Amino acid sequence: MTIAEAQENMRFGYFGGAPGLLASGLVWVVAGLFGQLSSAQASIIALFVGGMFIHPISVVICKLLKRPGSHKKGNPLAALVFESTVLLFVGFFIAYAAMLFNAGLFFPIMMMIIGSRYLLFSTLYGLRIYWGIGGFLIVSGIFCTVMQLPFITGAFLGGAIELVSSVLVFQISKSNDPRIQIT
Repeated sequence: MTIAEAQENMRFGYFGGAPGLLASGLVWVVAGLFGQLSSAQASIIALFVGGMFIHPISVVICKLLKRPGSHKKGNPLAALVFESTVLLFVGFFIAYAAMLFNAGLFFPIMMMIIGSRYLLFSTLYGLRIYWGIGGFLIVSGIFCTVMQLPFITGAFLGGAIELVSSVLVFQISKSNDPRIQIT
């Protein structure tokens, strides 16, 4: 299987990653609501626990959209999915550790970590839009940090970016326009 075939398999199986963006965006918004209605700690727990359900929820969405929600056995890009997930867990620990000193750093750091992960998704799916999504999350995380925005601002901003991005990736994946593919 060539890289181009592997990317096509990932795009088809996971609808370009749009269901994952949708599920993740909703988790961010719910975490923001927990932060607004309860506490920073509840918000962080909501993001962590909700984050564990992003993949299963995205698989259900894929299946509802008549996609397998999986990739072919032997897809050489499968390792990249695992490796980028490790990055996510390390990033969560870093964000949590920073939050112990300054609660306002948690969501901006998570935006930067997840944005960095999305840069890898451009290779995983062969879609250039993930460079933009990743870059926008990274810059937004930096902006929230520099401007010292309130704790939950990052949660709602991260959620909004992912929800809007999910709509764009759904559109791209439905059209399967080769002009927006890396390969």
